[in-house]
Amino acid sequence: APPSDYHTWEAVQMEQAYLCTEPVVRVRRENDSYVLTYKSKGLLAREEYNLPLTKESYLHLREKADGVLISKTRYLLPLTGTDLTIELDVFDAPYEGLYLAEVEFPDEASANAFVPPVWFGKDVTYSSDYHNSTLSKGKKL
Repeated sequence: APPSDYHTWEAVQMEQAYLCTEPVVRVRRENDSYVLTYKSKGLLAREEYNLPLTKESYLHLREKADGVLISKTRYLLPLTGTDLTIELDVFDAPYEGLYLAEVEFPDEASANAFVPPVWFGKDVTYSSDYHNSTLSKGKKL
């Protein structure tokens, strides 16, 4: 479980919907900004391309999405003494109770050297079960 004070961290309200899951083509709202994202295949490292959207184009594309609309709050915690940030996603229905923590690294060596905080729990880096694109299919965890 995450630290009890996570709700005091900087937060971003997020909503995302998937137009395609192989490859991933996603539309996302982060507070009041909107983006279309393409992600290549992969688990630890994936290429990602982002294209800004207007609110109107986001809402139009969101209606065309398949599966479950993912709604969550992302809490950000800079790791002291590093350039790294923990991104803690706290999900809304239908995945309430799901917490996913992620750290983005500058390279694979940094990722492999990282020692996670004890509260991180199970490492799901190499499991596509927890990708938001998989969750959008209504997967039961």
